[in-house]
Amino acid sequence: MRMLAALAVLVSAAIHLKLWFDVFRHTDVVGPSMLLNFAGGVVIAVLLVAWRHWLPVLLTIGFGVSTLGAFIIATTAGLYGVHEKWTGWEVFTAAGVEIVAIIVGLALLMQERPQPARV
Repeated sequence: MRMLAALAVLVSAAIHLKLWFDVFRHTDVVGPSMLLNFAGGVVIAVLLVAWRHWLPVLLTIGFGVSTLGAFIIATTAGLYGVHEKWTGWEVFTAAGVEIVAIIVGLALLMQERPQPARV
């Protein structure tokens, strides 16, 4: 499950790097955010695989929620002057893997939570 979550986060990060190169390289706020999304996604994916702790799982959920949430805001109200549309393979693939990251992250959080000690 951790590998699936790491893959979902990595795919989202890679798509954001591609979008930075193709579209947002010269956009003031959203451009640097795309690069931070890429770097954060790589770090989270590595942590998921290398560190058996609840924190990378929580970061995975936060990554998925914040990235998908920012895109939804960009498609509805606009985000720092960027008004996106639900078109293109990048958009649907990123949204799909972010949903996967959220769901798998929640499942991992429930599965790996510490159990209370029995008396």
